[in-house]
Amino acid sequence: MREKQKAKRIYGLLERQFRNYFEKADRMKGKTGENLLILLERRLDSVAYKLGFAPTRRESRQIVRHGHFLVNGKKVNIPSFLVRSGDVLELREKSRKIPNVNESLDAVVRKGIPPWLELERDGFRGKIKTLPSRADIQEPIQEQLIVELYSK
Repeated sequence: MREKQKAKRIYGLLERQFRNYFEKADRMKGKTGENLLILLERRLDSVAYKLGFAPTRRESRQIVRHGHFLVNGKKVNIPSFLVRSGDVLELREKSRKIPNVNESLDAVVRKGIPPWLELERDGFRGKIKTLPSRADIQEPIQEQLIVELYSK
């Protein structure tokens, strides 16, 4: 129960959303727990946070919701949008002057980004090189406990 709450809090999800992700992960091939974490990492708000466009996941969700991003050249304002390998995430031209975004991008350059992502700082652009693997996900979540909870 505690792991599920931790995962929901980290990714900012409600119970119904989390259960839907779990059910989708369960239908996929491979380990359900790993699939769940990979699905959560692929959300647009999570990727925008990992690329450093926002200092927190909440803020990342907000700038996605306010329509500041283009995915493959198309405006996307849905935080739960699942990115795929090869997708290009770009900050819209008008949004590049937001002070918080620039500060956050400077901080992420120092902190580093996950190996499955690629950031072009000057172009305000990020690319999904590959889908994340469990080894790429640094969140302190024991996904097996979540699987056991939902399998009851």
